[in-house]
Parts: sequence; structure tokens; C-alpha cells
Amino acid sequence: MDTERLREKNVVITGGAQGMGAAIAEHFAAQGAKVCVTDVNIDGCNEVVARIRDKGGEAIAAQVDVTKRADVAAAIEAAVEAFSSINVMLNNAGINKPMMFLDVTEENWHQIMDVNALGVLIGMQEAAKQMIRQGKRDAPYKIINVGSILSRQAFDDVVPYSCSKHAVLAMINGGAKALVEHNITVNGYGPGVVRTELWEQLDKDLVAIGKFEKEGESMDTLARDMILMKRYSFPDDVVGTASFLASPESDYMTGQLLMIDGGMVMQ
Repeated sequence: MDTERLREKNVVITGGAQGMGAAIAEHFAAQGAKVCVTDVNIDGCNEVVARIRDKGGEAIAAQVDVTKRADVAAAIEAAVEAFSSINVMLNNAGINKPMMFLDVTEENWHQIMDVNALGVLIGMQEAAKQMIRQGKRDAPYKIINVGSILSRQAFDDVVPYSCSKHAVLAMINGGAKALVEHNITVNGYGPGVVRTELWEQLDKDLVAIGKFEKEGESMDTLARDMILMKRYSFPDDVVGTASFLASPESDYMTGQLLMIDGGMVMQ
């Protein structure tokens, strides 16, 4: 591993207490970044920070509800106080609760859209405001949003989630156009089926609504029928692309969503 790849990168990561967010926080720190790990689950954040520090990395934790602008602004302020600036914002926080299309409720819709879409908008806005205050520099600032295979398509049992991830793609495209004059790039990556705590719960929920008969079947079925590489992924399959987007190697990219899905979506 290149321990210097992300040197001088000061990063805020939302949804960093577990799953992909935690794996990316630790991977970034191992490559030299200073990381502010945020989540509603502050205990999980503290555990990730402890692991980073045990390996000689630099990190802080902040409790953040991404739907609350004051929380996001406070976390960015804490990162600036700790690291002197921020130059990468990774909007990773997301939730899902599957329901068949005719069963979707207003509560389900608002909960998912608030976290996955509004939360990304707030994260982008607050990070961009801080980056603009810091002034232009030679290397671009970077905003990275986590999309999904469902940024490109939709299934009948996760329509609100699909809508939220289509919104993430729209914010990548629109944000890139809006922020380019401030030397801020906006890109993202779209995972497919990733074995994390979120998917473990999603798997149970899919059984509960009758989409699958037994737990574990969803991941195996999708791997067999829809993933060209015939296996689902793990957070370690995602961290390299996230690192690329945070690194100088992607400085001449903006407005792009890179798929990391084993070949589920062709584009």
C-alpha cells in the first residue's frame, strides 16, 4: 500500500461508523490522510478512530445527523480546527428500508430521501462553503458522493432508495457544473451488492416482505443472476476506487459516477 498517496488530504466522511464508511476511513488514514469520521453512531466512530490511531494515523470523531445542517457544519468546523483545513468531503451516509411499490409509505419515502438525498446536498453545500472560504489552490478540492447501481436503474422493492440514488447522480452532475469555478471537483462511485451491516439488515427485510424465502438468498441470487463476476463484494472491493477519487490521480475528473459492481450495470 502507498502510505503517501493521500498525504496532505484532510477528509470528512459521513456514515463512517461501520461498513464501507469505516473501511474507507481506515484505508484513507493508512494512505496518509487525516480523517474526521462522522455518524449518528458516535460509539462506532470512536472505535474506528481508535483503530486508526493504533496504527499511527490521525483521526477525530464527530456525531452527525446528516439531515441536520448544524451537525454537518459543526463536524466540518471540528475537522478544520483539528487539521487546519479540509480538502475532501465524502458523502457516504445512507439508509434503506425495502417495500414493494404499492406498499411504500410517506414515512418510508421521507426517511430514505432525507438521509440519502438531502443529507448529500447538505454535505456538499457545507463542504463547498468551507472550501471556498479557504481560497483557490493549485490542486482541486474534492467532493465525493456515494451512489449505487440504483443511480442507473430501479427495482420494484426499493423505489425510494432508487430515487435517492438517482438524486445523488443528479447532484454529482449539477454540483460539478456549479462548483468548477471554485476549483472543486464532484465525482462519485456506485457500489452494487456489498456485504456490510446495511446489507445484512436489508437481506432480512427482503425476506420479511416476501421478496426472498430465506436469509442470505438475496445476495447469492443477485450474484448468480445479475453480477457478471458471479460474486457479491465486500468493503475492500470499494476502497481503492474511493482512494483514487480522493487522490491527485483524479484531478482532471469531474461530474462522473464510477461503477464498482462486478458488472451489474453497463454504461
